[in-house]
Amino acid sequence: MRIIEVTGSVADFHDRQIPDDLTEAEVWLFRPAQRSLVLGSSQDESTARTAAAAAAGVSVVRRRSGGGAVYVDPLRCLWLDVVLPRSDARWSEDVRASAYWLGEAWMRALRAADFDASLYEGGLEKTTWGRLVCFAALGPGEVLVEGRKAVGISQRRTRAGARFQCIVYDHWDPWDVLDLVDLDPDDQHRAAAELADVAVGVGGRLDAVREAILQELLGG
Repeated sequence: MRIIEVTGSVADFHDRQIPDDLTEAEVWLFRPAQRSLVLGSSQDESTARTAAAAAAGVSVVRRRSGGGAVYVDPLRCLWLDVVLPRSDARWSEDVRASAYWLGEAWMRALRAADFDASLYEGGLEKTTWGRLVCFAALGPGEVLVEGRKAVGISQRRTRAGARFQCIVYDHWDPWDVLDLVDLDPDDQHRAAAELADVAVGVGGRLDAVREAILQELLGG
C-alpha cells in the first residue's frame, strides 16, 4: 500500500477516479483547501442552505458515496481515502463486510493512541437523523470510542475497485452540519439535542491518530 498526499478543493478530490489499471492499494491523504459541507450521493442539493454556507465561507459539494452530510474543516478533521483494487486479498464481494478490515485498522490505531475503540459490525443504522447527517448513524466497519461514533466511513465501488472515504474530528458538534442544512428551527434544535452525544472527536490528538492509522495501513 502506498500513500499519495493531495491538497486542493473538496470537489476536485471527490472527482478523482479509481484508476482502471490499479494494482496496488493506495491511501489518499487529503488536505482540504477550505471548509466544506459534503452531501451524500442520495441527497439533493436543496438539502443544503447554500446562502448560509456561502456567508460562512463553506463550499457545498456532493460525493459519489452514500450517507448523510459531512462537515469538513481542514483545521479540525483528519480525512483520508483508502482505494482497494479488486485483485487485493482484502477485497470482499460482501458490501456489508467489505469495510471490516479497514475498521479493524482504525480500531487498532485508535487503541494505539490510547482510546477505548471498538468496531461496529451491525448493519446500516436507521435513525431519525441518519439520512441527513452522516455521524447520526452507524454503518458497517465504522469505529466507536467509548460507545460513540468516532470514525465515519463511506464506500464507493466501481469495476476497478472500492474507495473508502474516512473522516475523524477533533471534536463533534452537530451544529457544524445543522447550521448548513435545510431544517426548520424546531427540528434543528431537536436534532442538535438528540445528536449531541452520538459521536465524539479525538481532541487535540489528530496528529497522533493520523500517524497511527498510516502505520497500520502501510504496515499491513
